[in-house]
Amino acid sequence: MTRIAHVMAGADLGGAELFFERLCLALSAAGEEVLPVIRRNAVRAARLRAGGLTPMELAFGSRFDFLTRPRLRAALRAFAPKTVVSWMNRASQYTPRGDWTLVGRLGGYYDLRHYRDCDHLVGNTRGIVDWLRTQGWPAARTHYVPNFVADFAGVAPAADLPAGRPLLLALGRLHTDKGFDTLIRAMPRLPGVRLAIAGEGPERGALTALAAREGVADRVAFLGWRADAGALLRAADLFVCSSRIEPLGNMVIEAWSAGCPLVAADAAGPRELVRDGIDGIMAPKDDSAALASAIAGVLADRSNAASLAEAGRLRFESEFSAPTVLAQWRHFLAEAGR
Repeated sequence: MTRIAHVMAGADLGGAELFFERLCLALSAAGEEVLPVIRRNAVRAARLRAGGLTPMELAFGSRFDFLTRPRLRAALRAFAPKTVVSWMNRASQYTPRGDWTLVGRLGGYYDLRHYRDCDHLVGNTRGIVDWLRTQGWPAARTHYVPNFVADFAGVAPAADLPAGRPLLLALGRLHTDKGFDTLIRAMPRLPGVRLAIAGEGPERGALTALAAREGVADRVAFLGWRADAGALLRAADLFVCSSRIEPLGNMVIEAWSAGCPLVAADAAGPRELVRDGIDGIMAPKDDSAALASAIAGVLADRSNAASLAEAGRLRFESEFSAPTVLAQWRHFLAEAGR
């Protein structure tokens, strides 16, 4: 049994934040002693409490927040962890050194000045770890440990999606990084195809207007933020990851878990994950014509779509299932805390 504190000062919604919750709960269920420290968030705190944890909530405010650091230091000293994991920049700014091993967990190519006090860095892609080493971090202190997602194999398909087939699904925050504009611009080349986009964010108005200008508003449904990604993926004919910036791409792994064939733009994360033509189809970023062609090709060949989905499911089971990744995290944390 290892005593571990995880510090997360992220947003209300996001892939890293959700994986933080999954990992804390999984480590606790496996018998580790876990202290989650979070930015004040009643919903996140409730989910952690429902899993048997007792989160500590702090402000993690601006540079004029003079209370979070001493309160965090006192909480860590009282808990006496072997290892403290700080998630992303803000948490790493506030997390002090102490009688513990300090690990920075990165899900992107962040400003490394925030991690100078860390003993080890963990990246959730091999590309991030390779980059850390080019920045001067030694191999012995940089580690690849992937994310895991829920197993969606037995989830019932969502029943409230737009009527009509075929149905594309896209997931994620409505932000320019996600390339939903490219996907919407591909839709005029895909007559009869419907698209459901599950997510919320600052680009909602712009994307709605774009769908109208492209003449596809009647075939594009904005579902808002959904907590049932598995059910959505189980109901879709094809998942599309159109991101222009995507360090990892949890959605790709979720599609594999659900047995949903996928097409992905070649941002860094999907490019590392997907074996083109085997467990997914890759398309160039920011190229609506190429994206439409890739989508049409998968939809036209049901046998190939089934093969892609089967290969993706095997990738999930062998590399990204909870038991597989949790074992890697537990081994790393035990070694790091020695």
